[in-house]
Amino acid sequence: MATTLVNTDFNFPGQTAVYHGKVRDVYSIGDDLLVMVATDRISAFDVILPKGIPYKGQALNQIAASMLDATADLVPNWKIAVPDPMVTVGYRCEGLRLEMIIRGYLAGSAWREYKAGMRELCGVKLPEGMVENQRFPEPIITPTTKADAGHDENISREEAIAQGIVTAEQFDTMAAYTRALFKKGSEMAAEKGLILVDTKYEFGLRDGKVILIDEIHTPDSSRYFYAEGYEERLAKGEPQKQLSKEFVREWLMANGFMGKEGQQVPEMTDAFCEEVSERYIELYEHITGKKFEKAPEEHLDERIAANVLDCLNRLNP
Repeated sequence: MATTLVNTDFNFPGQTAVYHGKVRDVYSIGDDLLVMVATDRISAFDVILPKGIPYKGQALNQIAASMLDATADLVPNWKIAVPDPMVTVGYRCEGLRLEMIIRGYLAGSAWREYKAGMRELCGVKLPEGMVENQRFPEPIITPTTKADAGHDENISREEAIAQGIVTAEQFDTMAAYTRALFKKGSEMAAEKGLILVDTKYEFGLRDGKVILIDEIHTPDSSRYFYAEGYEERLAKGEPQKQLSKEFVREWLMANGFMGKEGQQVPEMTDAFCEEVSERYIELYEHITGKKFEKAPEEHLDERIAANVLDCLNRLNP
């Protein structure tokens, strides 16, 4: 199996801090820059799985960079440069502790809760009589708190403001940006024969203004269906053909794992990891319309360090 990057320990010039997330490692440089390394780690149910996925970091980073560029005229974002296939360098922002999830269709965790009887999600009332994967009359925003560890929690606009997580003005700006991004992402997906089902966005403050941070419209943060055959499968109550991380969650659930205490992650064979890798590459090619070019996998640490150093030297000569 191809080499994967699952841990990083860089020491860049001017480095002041490092944060190891579920999937990304973020290095703070001075007061104003971040180096975000998209590793090959994969998480599900807020648990980092034990094996990396070949080329996953590259696929995610390059999809996100493409989408940030395509939406920069709609929403200001943090990206400055992509010095390596697995790295984005951008502005350091004060992160807002709220993930803005937007759903165009009743799928995934929302469907599981709806099936169990839930009819209100994050303060949004849901219509009766819906079926799995049915389109909502209008996309709904269902925010969650952003947890450093453990599970994110659903929260309403009113609760987020009352708890001081964001101001009313910040929430409404984030919501407006979220709808604009989802509309653009849906249009771009449709051009490629895909449906953007749901996704999440993260925002931060730079000079007091809300801007888009992190990655967008990747299979880690989004769910895509194939448009062809959607209506027929919906009418028959059949599962949709999809490009997303949901099939990893479904595989875990089928093997008795949902991230709960005492549960063991099932064995991730090389064949399974390769299959997941192919899904990520397939989505990259679908959503960008470009052929995926596998970057050299030897000496990943050295390659990344050299490319980032060159970028930082150009930004801070």
